[in-house]
Amino acid sequence: MPFASGDAHSSDFATAVALGTAFLAVRRGYGRIAGQIDREVRVTNQSRIALFDRWAERYERSVQSASGVFEGYDLVLSQVALSARVHRGMQVLDLGIGTGNLARRFVALGCEVWGIDFSPAMLARARANVPQVKLVEVDLLDVWPDELDRQFDRIVSTYVLHEFDLPAKVSLLVRLADHYLADQGRIVIGDIAFPTAQALKEAGADHWDKDEHYWTADGTRAACDRVGLHASYTQVSSCGGVFVIEPEIQIRGRQEPPGD
Repeated sequence: MPFASGDAHSSDFATAVALGTAFLAVRRGYGRIAGQIDREVRVTNQSRIALFDRWAERYERSVQSASGVFEGYDLVLSQVALSARVHRGMQVLDLGIGTGNLARRFVALGCEVWGIDFSPAMLARARANVPQVKLVEVDLLDVWPDELDRQFDRIVSTYVLHEFDLPAKVSLLVRLADHYLADQGRIVIGDIAFPTAQALKEAGADHWDKDEHYWTADGTRAACDRVGLHASYTQVSSCGGVFVIEPEIQIRGRQEPPGD
């Protein structure tokens, strides 16, 4: 019966059209949500960049404060340079170079220094302060340009990574160790940090800034252990400390007795 067959095909077609229309509606809905999230992320990033661009002009005055989160600032930078154990000619990458205060120390030690930052204004000041440094404008968590597709003997950073929560910190550390750290290299980070979560709480740091994520040595060591990284820690000031992070396999290799 051709009419019955035709009715069946019509019904199937109508069903397919309805399903397709529903799928496209859902897809457009997800697309709108994804687009909104993407726009919000861009706005957030743009706001952060604008904040640091404005801060660049007074950054030097801010970090020299004798109290607050920058207490012991120069001591922390000096400890990072000491813990890095560099020698002349080493390739050093400075994450979040800012105005170049840390990079200046490694330039003075005869290193070839690269610096990255997402703030054009910070980079402009770094370019004036340490013209020897190769500078790249990029967000730490973004895909890096090809010019950074190389390995560094040391990767260093100060007062930057507290912007990220612990999972983001560890994810970045793994990425650095896997793709950018040379053999026998080390990552050295100075930042707002405390030996334990209890010490952070006793200092009142859990109420300082809801958008910042200060380090704790115990939590960081445990998180690094889980991903094959070894972290050691030195407390430098009441709220500043330095981490030295290396691949665990590298540590074990140094500890193993030489073969016959």
